[in-house]
Amino acid sequence: MHLAVYDTYADWETGHTTAHLTQRGHRIRTVGPAAGVPVTSMGGLRVQPDLSLADLRPEDSSLLILTGARLWDTGDELAPFAAKAREFLAAGVPVAAICGATAGLAREGLLDDRPHTSGAAAYLAAQPGYGGAARYVEADAVTAGDLITAGPTEPVAFAREVFARLGVYKPDVLDAWYRLFHDSDAGAFPVLMAAAEAGDA
Repeated sequence: MHLAVYDTYADWETGHTTAHLTQRGHRIRTVGPAAGVPVTSMGGLRVQPDLSLADLRPEDSSLLILTGARLWDTGDELAPFAAKAREFLAAGVPVAAICGATAGLAREGLLDDRPHTSGAAAYLAAQPGYGGAARYVEADAVTAGDLITAGPTEPVAFAREVFARLGVYKPDVLDAWYRLFHDSDAGAFPVLMAAAEAGDA
């Protein structure tokens, strides 16, 4: 699995996703514009990518995660990441995009024929070349085949969709996970504890 990192990336948007994937035995590798050249997140964290975008191949991955970033809204510097998402989808490998990354996918034309969401319909409508307004869904997060999208306020719903798409948790455990982390439902805690003891969480 690969997490895209680039300057100004929104480090909080994928924390639930990557932390719980790792706890479930998945290996997360970071992919940046250039291998070994550090990037700085919106929160000021410096990350040294494991590999460069040019070296990332869909056949070597099970998921590409694209986070929001100021750079999605200030030019085409991150367009190569949207182009890589096209490669992944064409190869049948899932892509999960949150916040500003959805704008990049919109400009790439990847939302024109798939149900999707973002921070707001108007945000995507302002993207050059976007033709998917009729397929915009007012929802926390949307899974359409191999593509997952979410708005910036929904990192937990985003994680839930990733876990569901990859079969990370059994349905009842996933429901409890979401109720605990999204709704602060204390009733979900015993379900997760029992699942953890059984090796299912």
